[in-house]
Amino acid sequence: METLSILFVLALLLSLILQLWLSNRQTNEVAKNRAAVPDAFSKQITLEQHQKAADYTKAKLAVNKIELFYGSILLLIWTLGGGLNWMDTFVRGLGYSEIITGLLVIFGILLISAIIDLPFTLYRTFKIEQRFGFNRMTALQFIKDMLMQTLLTVVLAVPLVAGILWLMQDASPLWWVYVWATLLSFGLLVSWIFPTFIAPLFNKFSPLEDALLRERITALMDRCGFASNGIFVMDGSKRSSHGNAYFTGLGKNKRIVFFDTLLETLEPNEVEAVLAHELGHFKHHHVRKGLILNAIITLVGLAILAWLIKQDAFYHALGVSHASTYMALILFSMVMPLFSIYLQPIMSFLSRKHEFEADNFASEQSKPEILIAALVKLYRDNANTLTPDPLYSAFHDSHPPAPVRVAHLSAKIG
Repeated sequence: METLSILFVLALLLSLILQLWLSNRQTNEVAKNRAAVPDAFSKQITLEQHQKAADYTKAKLAVNKIELFYGSILLLIWTLGGGLNWMDTFVRGLGYSEIITGLLVIFGILLISAIIDLPFTLYRTFKIEQRFGFNRMTALQFIKDMLMQTLLTVVLAVPLVAGILWLMQDASPLWWVYVWATLLSFGLLVSWIFPTFIAPLFNKFSPLEDALLRERITALMDRCGFASNGIFVMDGSKRSSHGNAYFTGLGKNKRIVFFDTLLETLEPNEVEAVLAHELGHFKHHHVRKGLILNAIITLVGLAILAWLIKQDAFYHALGVSHASTYMALILFSMVMPLFSIYLQPIMSFLSRKHEFEADNFASEQSKPEILIAALVKLYRDNANTLTPDPLYSAFHDSHPPAPVRVAHLSAKIG
């Protein structure tokens, strides 16, 4: 086995060991604290609700561990096992152009991977979510969603990938910069059209009918200088009982969206506090900062790919005999997560910093105790664990752990 192949296997093993170790820490921490509700939540959350959250967390972790093993084995089959090389050889034998061949290989792999992952998706939706009372999706709705997602992939992703492959075939040494600009432009376009063209394909969005609540929200948006083309309620309850709220879109195409399940749970002043938190992200330019950070990461990643694409050892070490632009893109996409996992704590730290800033803003627009009451209801209704392992959370959670977040807000009450 070549040196690079050995390094790849070692990176895969280290990634697997790290993720399993973190999952075991989370499982043990949740189990250890299952018998008692943390003091900060004891008045709002019952022991039964706390234990439901613990069991829900453990059930998801158990499936995730199986997926980790399964995904690692599958990655070895695709690479050193010759799966990618076999598919590439087969499709090349059909005699199409390089771009068409690349599209067939890429989307063929995506299709096979989706079929292989389907049992896990079905189990999570119709077993775990069903067992804990969250799933409201029917089999027919599941099939509709899957077909619509496939159609969107064909309409949006196929032209994008074809354009990327065409740019990668260009002899220009700066092809990776052109690909970077293309990806950024595509991302901005999708963000702009998402509220009015993409999201309505999956959900129904109705204008908020509660006049008093709409008046409160409009006043809040005016104070924050947030221009929106509407306040909408999404029928999230047709798939799940989980609740949420968000704003989406760019420029004048922004929308405020509430899940109908969230409005069923929260009082008007709590809804206002949750929205104030979301508007805090707007006031602190978190979306813009996130776009800039992602742009930098994408540019660095493409620069690395531009170097790797010229290295024959890169292909051979991962089981591919014929070097090509599309195969370099596939291999890079499969291998990079083994190394980028070590950046997750940094990304989580930055995300949590933004969440604290948004909470601070919401405390100024509302009252911290109102936001706390809203968050606790969401923790309870979504069965979020109140006792996460700090290290696991540092890798996996974009939001501060419940005890830390509530303590941060509680310090502002005075």
